Amino acid sequence: MLATFTGGVHPEGKKEYAKDKTIRRAKLPPRVVIPMIQHTGAPCEPVVKVGDNVKKGEVIGQIEQFITSPVHASISGKVTAIDEFTHPIVGRCKAVVIESNGRDEFFPSFQEDKDPDKLSKEELLNIIKKSGIVGLGGAAFPTHVKLSPPREKPVNSVILNGAECEPYLACDNRLMAEKPKEILKGLEIIVKILGVKDVYIAIEDNKLSAIHAMRKALRESKLSESPYRAGIAVLKTKYPQGAEKQIIKSVLNREVPAGGLPMDVGCIVQNVGTAFAIYEAVYLGKPLIERVITIAGSCLNEPVNIWVNIGTLLSDLINEFGGFAKKPKKIIFGGPMMGFSQYTMEVPIIKGTSGIVFLPDDEIDEAKEGVCIRCGKCLEVCPMELAPTTLMHYVKKDRFKEAKDLGVANCYECGACAYECPAKIPLLDYLKFGKSKVL
Repeated sequence: MLATFTGGVHPEGKKEYAKDKTIRRAKLPPRVVIPMIQHTGAPCEPVVKVGDNVKKGEVIGQIEQFITSPVHASISGKVTAIDEFTHPIVGRCKAVVIESNGRDEFFPSFQEDKDPDKLSKEELLNIIKKSGIVGLGGAAFPTHVKLSPPREKPVNSVILNGAECEPYLACDNRLMAEKPKEILKGLEIIVKILGVKDVYIAIEDNKLSAIHAMRKALRESKLSESPYRAGIAVLKTKYPQGAEKQIIKSVLNREVPAGGLPMDVGCIVQNVGTAFAIYEAVYLGKPLIERVITIAGSCLNEPVNIWVNIGTLLSDLINEFGGFAKKPKKIIFGGPMMGFSQYTMEVPIIKGTSGIVFLPDDEIDEAKEGVCIRCGKCLEVCPMELAPTTLMHYVKKDRFKEAKDLGVANCYECGACAYECPAKIPLLDYLKFGKSKVL
């Protein structure tokens, strides 16, 4: 029996668009727009000025805070603007615009090779911090912070998250299939930093090529040797299987308490893309300046998995997927369940961008909100075992204290309730609003 969790839904996966598409590299963009906030925590401030010439991998934004992450130039060229610009999640924020000089010159420290066996935990954490690595599964939490649990919360297990449960997205799947050894080298660094022995690589059962590649690479890695206990955890394909609390329940049968964190049950979860970025940072001296994204949907002539420079504008990526077969009605950064709709193509790829989905008019359900029929389906599918309709009624009546007491803050906005609702009530919108009033 495959490992899974309580609740969840089974949206149509739509993985066929890109799951077998080999990752290719996008052309050098003519310019990049690099936001100063691409992570959870304090926004960065530019450390360059208009007119400066910068090289690929050079720090262009940082701030002296613990929960933050520096940002780097992803191309070489001239800084032509520092101003407010469109952001795919927060609307608008300060960004540095760099016009390419076409030479793609690397900053000197870019290719300083390091041997992780000769580095201490503190040195490894410092490399990860300076490289601007954040969680690439979507939350974009600074990785050096996540790998620094307090002493009173000892960690004994690590889960490498390769579930990728969102429809359409296939970038993690392809990364595991094509770069398994590098991912595991990154995982070895995570394990060394945390000092754990129990390691799990969690992958949904619809990703057979990734399972095969990771299993083979694991047999050949240090993690297959004593004292480590490492293995592949094959999970039932179900949404939101890739959420931290659900993957911990599926793999370890541990329940993260309401309002708690994975470290409260002795576990740290890291995305496979994050592990690959750690490998590049430590072994190659390469900061987080590019990532793999999936571009998919029936609007496209050619869905792709593609390496993209951070800050590349979506409008400059059109030719990479051969343009549109039909006009898109909706553009979503991320997957259709938890992603963010965009109103313009002049928006940059950021560290947390796992994919872009283009949907035509005939694939968008614009049914009007109906009346709750008390069917209870939202309760059945909520992975956090909340009562979405009751919370909705509290929010509608501005009874935010009751909503807080009932746990609205524990909703992590997976959207399973709204997906399953036969009355098409936008439950997620109500819960998001309720959360904004109590947090």
